[in-house]
Amino acid sequence: MFRIHALICGGTGCTSSGSMSVKEALEKELAAKGLEEEVKIVQTGCFGLCALGPIMIVYPEGTFYSMVKAEDIPEIVEEHFLKGRPVERLVYNEAAKDHPAEAVASLNDTAFYKKQKRVALRNCGVINPENIDEYIAMDGYFALAKVLKEMTPDDVIKTVLDSGLRGRGGGGFPTGRKWQFAKASVSDKKYVVCNADEGDPGAFMDRSVLEGDPHAVLEAMAIAGYAIGADEGWIYVRAEYPIAVRRLNIAIEQAREYGILGKGIFGTDFNFDIHIRLGAGAFVCGEETALLTSIEGNRGEPRPRPPFPAVKGLWGKPTIINNVETYANIAQIILNGADWFASMGTETSKGTKVFALGGKIKNTGLVEIPMGTTLREIVEEIGGGVPNGKKFKAAQTGGPSGGCIPASLIDTPIDYDNLIKIGSMMGSGGLIVMDEDTCMVDLAKFFLEFTVDESCGKCAPCRIGTVRLLEILNKITSGNGEMEDLDKLEELANYIKSASLCGLGQTAPNPVLSTLRYFRDEYIAHIRDKKCPAGVCKKLLSFEIDPEKCKGCTLCARQCPAGAITGKVKEAHVIDTEKCVKCGACMEKCKFGAISKK
Repeated sequence: MFRIHALICGGTGCTSSGSMSVKEALEKELAAKGLEEEVKIVQTGCFGLCALGPIMIVYPEGTFYSMVKAEDIPEIVEEHFLKGRPVERLVYNEAAKDHPAEAVASLNDTAFYKKQKRVALRNCGVINPENIDEYIAMDGYFALAKVLKEMTPDDVIKTVLDSGLRGRGGGGFPTGRKWQFAKASVSDKKYVVCNADEGDPGAFMDRSVLEGDPHAVLEAMAIAGYAIGADEGWIYVRAEYPIAVRRLNIAIEQAREYGILGKGIFGTDFNFDIHIRLGAGAFVCGEETALLTSIEGNRGEPRPRPPFPAVKGLWGKPTIINNVETYANIAQIILNGADWFASMGTETSKGTKVFALGGKIKNTGLVEIPMGTTLREIVEEIGGGVPNGKKFKAAQTGGPSGGCIPASLIDTPIDYDNLIKIGSMMGSGGLIVMDEDTCMVDLAKFFLEFTVDESCGKCAPCRIGTVRLLEILNKITSGNGEMEDLDKLEELANYIKSASLCGLGQTAPNPVLSTLRYFRDEYIAHIRDKKCPAGVCKKLLSFEIDPEKCKGCTLCARQCPAGAITGKVKEAHVIDTEKCVKCGACMEKCKFGAISKK
């Protein structure tokens, strides 16, 4: 029996911050102190507070250590593990500054976790994802056993339908109906597919579930296989997720070893096995028909629908496709009942939603909130607000396919229908916060550049139309825009939305349309005043030195790569705007605040 459990985050975020060196240092220190039999090290998945990594939580107290370095380990072992005194300088707690005596507090009492409800993420940061026994200890595979022993396929589908679970991959289609269609399709072979091709910039929800709780996805896919009559599953995962891929492979082998995947599962006549297919990073392969085409070994391009995959999918057979987060909810719905899940969320959007919270926000990381939580609660309470005293300007949801929510709509409850109503969408769950220093025209251009690069080129509206949209945006941000360009943007954007073959093209104009809708004044300023209000678009910027503040220290002149700054020592300097390349190095280095951009 171990006296202490030390949980160390092994997700991608903390690993990149050096959590594995922390783990190795802890192993060496425990061996040196003879504590291997008293302290158990558990490598877990993501805790959520990614900006604070490497993270270590010590139980039974639940002490949350953040930004731990390998050199901190001897002090933690000596002071905490041996003397029972937590190392307060490493403890994360908002109250620690005002109440040092209360530096050790429950993680659930922090503002970051108080309003969260972890369903899909229930095991992330709690168990060792590479140990099937730990998953089983958390009621893992109990739902699959219940389904095979006590429920018919129709019972399973009805439970999922009654729960109100909608696809978490972006479209929000009712999961139970999709399974219903696939079950009704008559075929000698059917497939269950997991879409783990998470391509949105700034999104890492699915990756974190796969890294922290891979068995939850395997169990749900087996349940889905039983429900629709399939005996084979495929997980399409990005090759850029090496930790997730490795843990999936470990989980599949362990499940096969325990007889949970394979033939005659739990002594029944149900057979089901799962394979992995690595994606090469094409954003379009997140679209379900392009994903299926890629699994088949062909170039990832979408197919016309109908027929839909539930009728004619992988290798022409009935197929259901759900994303990682959707599957992560299934076992809990089976175990706790449809009413339990439906009791969370809103009338039309049940349950919880995982968001990757990033951008200009204090608490960058992974959050799971009940549907209907307002954007204000996410940004100001869970996210800790916008740093450096800046004002909240907008939030982008849905990545390149989504839109912007302005500050005036910060009290909007987040669910599928509300987001569509205000010109955005749920997407897979990326939520990027922007402050007053963000140029919304530049933001629209950024996302459009992404979709132009990622278009498969199969249909002309997307292949050509998005390039024309980008050309107009480049024209505006370079100071050459005309007022009629705004009408052209809207007309072309709406044509692309209505005429494109797949979801990538149909949603590509959303960032342009939503920024035009809520931040039209910024477009007008770029065109009419030849100014970027946020001071971002370089070709519309000019730098100048205030002669009253300039001390003539020459630092700016020495930093200027273009030799555009002249002046004598201890005399005010001047910037030659013709030579200036607008890099901003001078303003960044000026110690007296004498340089400003306009």
